[in-house]
Amino acid sequence: MINIDTFKDLQVLVIGDLMLDEYLWGRVDRISPEAPVPVVAVEKESHTLGGAGNVINNLSAMGAKVFAMGTVGRGPAGRDVLKKLEALNVDVTGVISEPDRPTTRKIRIIAASQQMLRIDREVRHRISAHTLDALTRIIAGYIGKMDLVIISDYDKGLVTRELVARIVELAKKSGVMTLADPKSMDFSKYMGVTVLTPNKKEAAIAAGMQIQTSEEMEKAAAKIMALAGLEKLIITCGKAGMVLYETGKPAVAIASKARQVFDVSGAGDTVISLLGLGLASGATFEAAAGLANLAAGIVVAKVGTATASIDELKQCIMKNV
Repeated sequence: MINIDTFKDLQVLVIGDLMLDEYLWGRVDRISPEAPVPVVAVEKESHTLGGAGNVINNLSAMGAKVFAMGTVGRGPAGRDVLKKLEALNVDVTGVISEPDRPTTRKIRIIAASQQMLRIDREVRHRISAHTLDALTRIIAGYIGKMDLVIISDYDKGLVTRELVARIVELAKKSGVMTLADPKSMDFSKYMGVTVLTPNKKEAAIAAGMQIQTSEEMEKAAAKIMALAGLEKLIITCGKAGMVLYETGKPAVAIASKARQVFDVSGAGDTVISLLGLGLASGATFEAAAGLANLAAGIVVAKVGTATASIDELKQCIMKNV
């Protein structure tokens, strides 16, 4: 059994697309006379860390020490992201501001516990050569102190092929494992990472084939592992759980532990966070994935981008022993 109390001793470098998730909560009492759409009367609003920030939220909820890397804009949203990271005692030395890259914002409108609409404000162009070099220097200075590196790629232009290659090279020299959650559909970009964690849809697109059976999924997994030089791969399958692939071993299916599903937002962030902590603490691939699966089952039962607490996870572990 994994002792999750040891997670507080781990140091994790998270590099990825930092975002601000904004929620407008309200009620629907009527349909608009202007168009056949519901009218949401907003009653409150809230802001949380999104994207790579949600990975950081999940790690911090487990007590891990986090070093954040990415970019934010210079406006109120960027300042809000930095303030929320600092409130979690996260080291933000690696967070860089680019003048023409505003903070990515995802605005969700929710009524009666249901998401009605999402509005995205973002740019997706590649980071500048100057930012790439600056990030590389910062990674080189910190990676030797880390137990784990998580690459949280939301395909907004930060996680380039060149940046991944530099991270992998530096991590291997320091003996640090790297986990990547991919959004780019060319998985060769993630060449050499320790573990890749796509969902079923992403895996199908990356492998260039449909996945409807376990045999097709196994073929897709083999293609992806060859393409990205992987020894370990997890394909998450929503309500069906996840499947683990490891070189030289049979595939292992892990059934979902979710009792009910309200919102899958951020579930992949929870999976990669707990998987990484489990592996860094010395757990086997299967044991770490099982823990990640339990945590994901907790967060999908909550509305909005959420995390599992240590107490919730401990209770869930006891019920599933």
